Amino acid sequence: MQPVGNGQAKIVVVPCSGIGKTYGTVTREAAYIVVEELAPETTCIVPLSLLVLGDEEAQAAVRGVPVVTLDGCKLACATVNVGEAGGHVAREFTVLDCYRRNRQCKPKGIAELNEGGQALAQALAEEVVQAVAEIFETRQD
Repeated sequence: MQPVGNGQAKIVVVPCSGIGKTYGTVTREAAYIVVEELAPETTCIVPLSLLVLGDEEAQAAVRGVPVVTLDGCKLACATVNVGEAGGHVAREFTVLDCYRRNRQCKPKGIAELNEGGQALAQALAEEVVQAVAEIFETRQD
């Protein structure tokens, strides 16, 4: 991990891999919004697929740093696999919980999300960024 302010490592975001599932697409879009637009200086993505495959670099990336997981369904594959890789899940999010708070954002689509899906991904990303800020605040104390 690349250090950020005060020598602290970036917070790792691990989104669901739910390929072919609308909620999986929402988690991935939200993760990209976080690491590319809202908090690129303090976050990075580790793909769930690499953790599942046992990739040593991906497993090392989730150890010793706070990890935020974004799950698309109740199987919680991102959260489960981070734990199995020896990582610490500092915060976990599910698309369904975010959708319950944002019922006006009805997601549809897989390869490309509709306007509601994009809005839900943005709402989830904003929740994640807030959590990232809280994690950094706690680490600085």
